[in-house]
This record gives sequence, structure tokens and C-alpha cells, in this order.
Amino acid sequence: MQAVRFHAYGGIDVLRVEEVERPVPGPGQVLVEVRAAGIQPGEAMIREGARHGRWPATFPSGQGSDLAGVVVEAGPEVRGFTVGDEVLGFTHRRASHAEYVVVDDVNLVTRPEGLPWEVAGSLYVAGTTAYATVFAVDPRPEETVVVSGAAGGVGSLAVQLARRRGATVIGLASERNHPWLADHGVVPVAYGEGAAERIRKAAGGKGVDAFIDTFGDGYVDLAVDLGVRPERINTIRDWQAAARVGARTYGEGSAASAVVVGELARLAARGGLDVPIARVYPLERVRDAFRELEQGHAQGKIVLRP
Repeated sequence: MQAVRFHAYGGIDVLRVEEVERPVPGPGQVLVEVRAAGIQPGEAMIREGARHGRWPATFPSGQGSDLAGVVVEAGPEVRGFTVGDEVLGFTHRRASHAEYVVVDDVNLVTRPEGLPWEVAGSLYVAGTTAYATVFAVDPRPEETVVVSGAAGGVGSLAVQLARRRGATVIGLASERNHPWLADHGVVPVAYGEGAAERIRKAAGGKGVDAFIDTFGDGYVDLAVDLGVRPERINTIRDWQAAARVGARTYGEGSAASAVVVGELARLAARGGLDVPIARVYPLERVRDAFRELEQGHAQGKIVLRP
């Protein structure tokens, strides 16, 4: 089968699509023919070696956690799934950027009817991360929450989940993404110099109660300057700043379960959660997909389709 591999840390050019042996499912596992698999900024950081101390790679390394596809083989003792089932979920083996992937049955849910493959295949990392960030800051009705990187893969979901809590949500994003935010009930604010004053103005003098940082680059300090209590600040990128001020760092690992993925999938299938798809690339164009991702301006998710 075809699968993405890299044999050393480096830039986009180390990514290859190679012929590898098709895996065989063991007890409690199924083999999924992948129809869609999202890509993540964290995968680029791992490939570059920037997260070696936290998530070291073993070479040759595969890539990918998110996935959606069809069960084509089931190992012994599998519960809840049979050949032909349409599923979505995740793997922790860095293996979903491939034509086939072995997945533990506990990490899968049935694909809801009507949920597009591209959405199903990009829900796990962004969805569970957004879910965890909103849980961490616990927005309440009539409170104001700021989200940085509000139109990105995680941010675009976090703003919607916070709105579902009844909060007023201010989204920091480039101006070209402001119409999408406004259409989803979010107050758009441009990032960059002067953002603090623009946020205060958008908050209407009521102040900011919570801050979700999906971007890093000084937003934890901005939240503190805005008067947000540290326990109501959550960042998924700036761990050093979080440790310094006492902010939270809830992310994917805090909500990494098929239960949460299933809840998000059902919500998306019935129109309660818009999962924007920026672009879909064939597997052989994985370098192009990461090139676009690493520019940092995509609205929503970038997805591979084997």
C-alpha cells in the first residue's frame, strides 16, 4: 500500500509516499481503508524535530492521527464493528496518512449518515482539542470569551462550541476570515498591533472573562493584560507562558476518546457544528498539503484523500 513516511527530521522535502506492507489487524483491531485523513500543525513540528523532547520520532516514521474510512478486515475479539462499516476515529501510531491503517476498535465510531468523508476524517485532533479548550475555560452565558486563531482548524470549532455555551465570543483572525466568523455569531477582531484595545472595544466595556489561545506568540500574556484570571486562560501552543502565569494547557489528550469524537460527529451531521474544509489533497501531494498548512492562513482543515 501507499503511505507517507519520513526517514529523518527536516522540512517538507523529507516527506515521501512509499510502498509499504499492508498491516494486519490483531485482537481488538480492524483494518480501515482510509477515505480521508486530516493533517495537523503538530505533525509538522514532530517532523521538524521541534517536539523531539515531548514526542520523539522513530525512523522511518509515518504520520497521521485523524481518519475516516471503511472497515475491510477485522481481527479477533473485535467489538461493535464488522467488515463494510463506515467509521471515523483516530490512531496514536502515526499511521493514518496511508491507504490502509490498523485501528483499535475502542478508537472508532460509526460515521453518521450524511457526514462528508472530509469532515469525518478531520474531526479527531481539531475537534477534541477544541472541546478540551472550551471545557478548560468553562464559558457561561453572558460571559465574554476571546479565541486566538479563531478561523483555524481548532479555533473555528472552539468558537462554535463556546457559542453553544451561550457566551459572547470574540474571534481574533485576519480580516478575510471575518465574514465567516460573523456568520457564525462570533465578533471578529483583527489580530496584530492594537489588538488589546480592539478587544476591549468589542467587549463593550464588560471585560473579558476567558481566553482560548490556539496560536501562541504572546497571546497568554495578552490575556493576562486583559485581566483574565490565569485559571480561565487555556493555550495549546505556549506551554512556557502557561507555566509562568499559571494558565491551563488542556488539548487533544484531555478529550482523546471515541465518545467525544462521536458526539462531535453527530453534532456536525445534524448541522450543529460547521467543520470548514480549506482544501483536500490526494495522498501523493502530501508535501503541497503541508506547504499550505505551514503558511498558517488556511480557514479550517486541510485533508488528505488516499
